[in-house]
Amino acid sequence: MTGRGSSGTRLFVLDTNVLMHDPTAIFRFQEHDLYLPMAVLEELDAAKKGLSEVARNVRQASRFLDDLLRDVDKRGIDRGIPLPAPSNGAAPQAPGGGRLFFQTRALPTLLPEGLPGNRPDNTILGTALALQKDHPERRVTLVSKDINLRIKAAVVGVHAEDYYEDRVLDDVGLLYSGTAALPADFWERHGREMESWQEEGRTFYRVRGPLVASWHCSQGLYMDGDRPFEALVREHDANSAVLELVYDYRSPRHTVWGIHARNREQNFALNLLMDPAIDFVTLLGAAGTGKTLLALAAGLTQALEDNRYREIIMTRVTVPVGGDIGFLPGTEEEKMTPWMGALMDNLEVLTKSDVAGDWGRAATNDLLRNRIKIRSVSFMRGRTFLNKYVIVDEAQNLTSKQMKTLITRAGPGTKFVCIGNIAQIDTPYLTETTSGLTYVVDRFKGWPHSGHITLLRGERSRLADYASEAL
Repeated sequence: MTGRGSSGTRLFVLDTNVLMHDPTAIFRFQEHDLYLPMAVLEELDAAKKGLSEVARNVRQASRFLDDLLRDVDKRGIDRGIPLPAPSNGAAPQAPGGGRLFFQTRALPTLLPEGLPGNRPDNTILGTALALQKDHPERRVTLVSKDINLRIKAAVVGVHAEDYYEDRVLDDVGLLYSGTAALPADFWERHGREMESWQEEGRTFYRVRGPLVASWHCSQGLYMDGDRPFEALVREHDANSAVLELVYDYRSPRHTVWGIHARNREQNFALNLLMDPAIDFVTLLGAAGTGKTLLALAAGLTQALEDNRYREIIMTRVTVPVGGDIGFLPGTEEEKMTPWMGALMDNLEVLTKSDVAGDWGRAATNDLLRNRIKIRSVSFMRGRTFLNKYVIVDEAQNLTSKQMKTLITRAGPGTKFVCIGNIAQIDTPYLTETTSGLTYVVDRFKGWPHSGHITLLRGERSRLADYASEAL
């Protein structure tokens, strides 16, 4: 491998899990060079079989490598294969990247005696150590999603980094919340050229002023005080915005399937969930904030009372919190039932009625079972949902690619609702800043037919509220 230290480029050694996580990673290091140890190719070969997302990523990474190696002889591999520059996150087209090097010879083992070299992670670490010794003029960096490997690299003196390219935000605290408080002098600064009108029983305002540029469509705006004000941004451009007063679902007279909002954020959420012009809604919040209950109540009202949707489909990724319970017999719906405890718990709340008695509750449950379908994420590829109300529960455990696969299943008249808590991620290598739920919240915040609300207050019980704060 020839040195290119004078150009200021770095040499990155890729771990296998980086390509398993993002097969396009080899195109995302700009002008810097990449090095793939032989142990990485062996691990890719071992993980290529199966129908999992990891196996698909491995096969895609292998196809990318095969395309790069096409018509390249042995001498070309030794000199490094030119990498194209990235193009819109897909397979790159234009030249302008660094070079890709493969391990073509055995490197001396420089690992401490406590690290056996027959383990793939230690072999990759030993390769990075040898490259660091052979090329002292260059900064060699090991890139891995494995925290323990990065710790071992730091111990033996190898610079290591996580793979940051798939990170949506630098800090989860910067994530769009879906709501914004208006200052006390809002009307003095923005009400001089205000226009107001009513249309089909709804009240609209067109306002202009310095704050307009920072808003997003479907964002909830509120003002506390003597003149409380709550509205959603319906139209938005650089100079003006159209605001619509929200419907007050906190009143017991205005319920959704017997449920009324208990706080401001829940009221905004119900307005988005009940709006036929909104095709995609995301709800974030800790345990007990009412995400599933609100989404299900809105779905039942629109599917059974308004006949806006033909049925409700509920799905989630099957990642266990503890040990896996193993094989589950039965049909797809029967296999998914143990994962849908949240659905059953909320249906029990929504169908609770002392008026109709046991017979009435049994009839209601039979009706709901016919209109609510439980589906697995594993069988979503290739499907198209027509006039369906789709709830994706525990969406924080989905990757950005899985989320794209799900949302692109939507056909005409379908509404998607993604709910989750990014503080409870169970999928390996996913973090708050790389979760598919974080990804769609950030990417959809400017689209007029989507909305997002972060629910803040827990409404489950005083025990759950105290546990969330104290534990």
